[in-house]
Amino acid sequence: MSLWWEIAIVLALSVGRSAVYSVLQLVQALTREQALGDQSTSLNPGANAQEFWDVLYQFVAAFFGFAPIALAIYLLWEPGRSAFRRIGLDLRFFGRDVGTGILLVVVIGVPGLGLYAAGRALGITVQVDASPLDASWWTIPLLLIAALRAGLTEEVIFIGYLFDRLRRLGWGTWTIILSTAALRGAYHAYQGFGSIVGNVAMGVVFGWVYHRWGRVMPLVIAHTLIDVIAFVGYPLAAAWWPALF
Repeated sequence: MSLWWEIAIVLALSVGRSAVYSVLQLVQALTREQALGDQSTSLNPGANAQEFWDVLYQFVAAFFGFAPIALAIYLLWEPGRSAFRRIGLDLRFFGRDVGTGILLVVVIGVPGLGLYAAGRALGITVQVDASPLDASWWTIPLLLIAALRAGLTEEVIFIGYLFDRLRRLGWGTWTIILSTAALRGAYHAYQGFGSIVGNVAMGVVFGWVYHRWGRVMPLVIAHTLIDVIAFVGYPLAAAWWPALF
């Protein structure tokens, strides 16, 4: 029973709380008179570059956003066993992890863009504004921090932490993979149904890869790269080639 309480508390402080808000945002969007495909959402808030405190608050908020990740790693730690090594969040096989991460970007990122485009065409996915990109010095560093935080949050908690805890509760491998994938889909529900499908698929693939190799690092690398492309790469491309994008 104590393990269930631990899982509930970790989820309430991190991805579980966000998943509940995300589902509520989707329900709210569906109740509006405006069609889902005509609505938009933003992944990262903007800030007034001329306002020192506005920018500072965003950097501080980004810093505290790493706290749930630290909590999950702390709870996974055991005497004589590093939590980083247990879930494969280390640099022992960094070259191989980078290669696997890039491969996952191709396997997940490209079809993900296709699902987003299909969802937009069908009117079942909201327009996602990845970043409020402007010429301010702080914009890209803040977006890179946001991408790293997203990659660590989802892969450390969805995969590293929950796989360990649910195994201890006697759950089977595919039950864990499908359950965490469904939670990942709910976590992104505010973006619409296309993103739900895409993130569930991502959860299944990432879950299988973790079951196969027992390493979170390539998943973090892949997730961070996908978000860097979404947060920084796409807005830059849209600014440089507006006719194409």
